[in-house]
Amino acid sequence: MGSCGMRKARWVGATAVCAALAGCSGGGTPGAAASRGWSAPGLDVVSKAEVRDGIAAVTALRPDGALETDTFDLARGKRLWARPATMIGRTPEQGVQPPAVSGRFVAAVEPEGRGAVLVTRDARTGVLLWTRDVHSTFGPQACGPMLCLTERTSGRDARFVALDPSANGRELWRMDGLAEVEWADASRVVVFRMARHPSLEAHDLRTGRTLWRYPVEQAVGGDVNLSGGWAFGSAGGTLVGYIGPYQGGRGQSPTSFGFFSVRTADGVPVWRRPRLLRVYPSASPAVALITRSVAADGGDAGFERLDPSTGRTSASVPADRAPRSPWSLSLPADLSRLGFLTPDRPGRAVALNDATPVQARGLRTWSFCAVRPSTLKITGLPGFYPIAPLCGYDLGSGQKLTDPGPPPSWYTGVNDGWRVWRDESGTLHALRDTQGTAPGMYGS
Repeated sequence: MGSCGMRKARWVGATAVCAALAGCSGGGTPGAAASRGWSAPGLDVVSKAEVRDGIAAVTALRPDGALETDTFDLARGKRLWARPATMIGRTPEQGVQPPAVSGRFVAAVEPEGRGAVLVTRDARTGVLLWTRDVHSTFGPQACGPMLCLTERTSGRDARFVALDPSANGRELWRMDGLAEVEWADASRVVVFRMARHPSLEAHDLRTGRTLWRYPVEQAVGGDVNLSGGWAFGSAGGTLVGYIGPYQGGRGQSPTSFGFFSVRTADGVPVWRRPRLLRVYPSASPAVALITRSVAADGGDAGFERLDPSTGRTSASVPADRAPRSPWSLSLPADLSRLGFLTPDRPGRAVALNDATPVQARGLRTWSFCAVRPSTLKITGLPGFYPIAPLCGYDLGSGQKLTDPGPPPSWYTGVNDGWRVWRDESGTLHALRDTQGTAPGMYGS
């Protein structure tokens, strides 16, 4: 996106971008009052941004190949502090772990000798508050007012723990195995247990008492392999989930996959839609669901838009509307059309509501900036990729736009009206041009 021509040297902190970033970049919400934003040029952000309680925190890559935690005052764009970071026990498929932000605390994994340690600091000053030896970990996550993480992930004794950051990291409870936080409020947390038979589980945040459990194989089928990936998003008292397929080899059938929804209050299933694929790029499953069905022979079929609250199909596009030549999916900001993008060549578009062709010329759509991105050069940690940014394209020509404005909110997500994202160069941007809170493509 555009940055009003401002480029500063590294370490000078975030630069305020004009009076209103939306006005400079030609993007944002039309008519948004008092929209404001900032950028942090010179910083190579490689993780998603964690935005909470007035703080934006990211993991960045330094020129020497080392990782670091960077924190910003969300309202002013002021860079608050930076500390070395690392990953140990996390796989490349999981991407680079962002820090966790919970209240007045920021937690991250920092190097210590030949290993690593969980370090929690004051969010605004960076002062060290407490540490915990985790051996290996996927990294910390905020779970309501607490911190949660799976530790000892490289061994056979992996465990999920809930910690009280305001009590020097006192362990509140633990359970065996691998798990990931998908939703939490002040008293409960819902985790996804990554096991041979994976499940969603709700626990009392202070005692760990199990409140409900939902085996996801009941929703998508009994042959789940988590190598196919998963995603969750929450909205309106429900948690919408997606389990992706995994195909072990040529000629093998994919494992079970599809979408489902459960109530966060009691785990009661709301709807299930097996054998539908998530398309990319796309919104959080809880915000908007554009899916692709699978034909009886296993080939790609048409597209379906689902209502996240009911799971019902609200629109469909037949498979023959897509070009036969190679293409990448692209979507406009309002998700009203499907764009079939071919770089530097004219693309094709259809209306999502009735599958009729629409003019591609002049249509701005959003898709991934690179089809084959390069791996990050992190010292001692090969195979990781940065969080994938979106670029704006003129679908009529297939060319990347030089100044498309900020990416859509279905990609960035919103936190108290703020949208924070990483662009193609790794620069961090923030813009307050809307209201409310909603998950983005990469979660909350």
